[in-house]
Amino acid sequence: MRVIEIPKEARAWVTARHAEGRRVGFVPTMGALHEGHLSLVRRARDLADHVVVSIFVNPSQFGPNEDFSRYPRTWESDLRMLDREGVAMVFAPTPAEMYGPRFSTYVTPPKVAEPLEGPFRPGHFQGVCTVVLKLFQIIPAQVAVFGQKDYQQARVICDMVADLNLDIDIDLFPTVRDADGLALSSRNRYLAPADRGRSLSLSRALQRVDVAYRDGVRDGQELERLMRQVLERDGVDAIDYAAVVDPLTLLPIRELRSPGAAEPGDRSMPAAEPGDRSMPAAVALIAARISGTRLLDNRILR
Repeated sequence: MRVIEIPKEARAWVTARHAEGRRVGFVPTMGALHEGHLSLVRRARDLADHVVVSIFVNPSQFGPNEDFSRYPRTWESDLRMLDREGVAMVFAPTPAEMYGPRFSTYVTPPKVAEPLEGPFRPGHFQGVCTVVLKLFQIIPAQVAVFGQKDYQQARVICDMVADLNLDIDIDLFPTVRDADGLALSSRNRYLAPADRGRSLSLSRALQRVDVAYRDGVRDGQELERLMRQVLERDGVDAIDYAAVVDPLTLLPIRELRSPGAAEPGDRSMPAAEPGDRSMPAAVALIAARISGTRLLDNRILR
């Protein structure tokens, strides 16, 4: 497994694989890897001949009062896991390599970045779009795999790729969970043992909405009320949002439609299973805080 820090060297490595007629899959990460990341690596391995993983804690997507300085960094453990998974190359640049002293060019994110996370993390998706576009230029892979746990981020990237005519396929992989239902996240390690039980309120709230939808509830506001009811009962400290939205625009839905097939030309669909491109009725999303840790989760309603 090669570890490369210099962007030009990483691009040359990928270009050499293309010259050999090989297909390259790419998994961008910020490190602190867990089984969710490894599932993306395995999916990329299914889709390509060689897999490249980036490890870069991107400063431009963190706000001034967020956790950039204490974001978990587990370099040696990350490399061991990636080597075991057969990753061909790890791109691990320094901030100075990615953002030089005169850096001043940023990407304006698409409209799907405006709701939900938009008001709570101003500038976040500008940083995400900028670094992802830079990574796609440095690692010109044929396909990139993203997880649906950060659902809005996945939609932002899909729309950016479509809007800017980027020559890369985006594959969205379903959320990976612990046995108790908690969505895997690098930030879960912030949770004290006493807070772990409360963190399960997110998955329980989403399960409640899924059951209600399957039982015939189609009123978006009623489904949101059911989510909040579970979150408040189970004792989260704060709810940033608990929303039921259109799966593409992320705008609120008053009355959910019945699920149907995706229309030709639809941007990458959220997947219930890898490769599933059917159009869901809606997506339920939650951002909530427990003892200073901000957790995200979502459920696709089909």
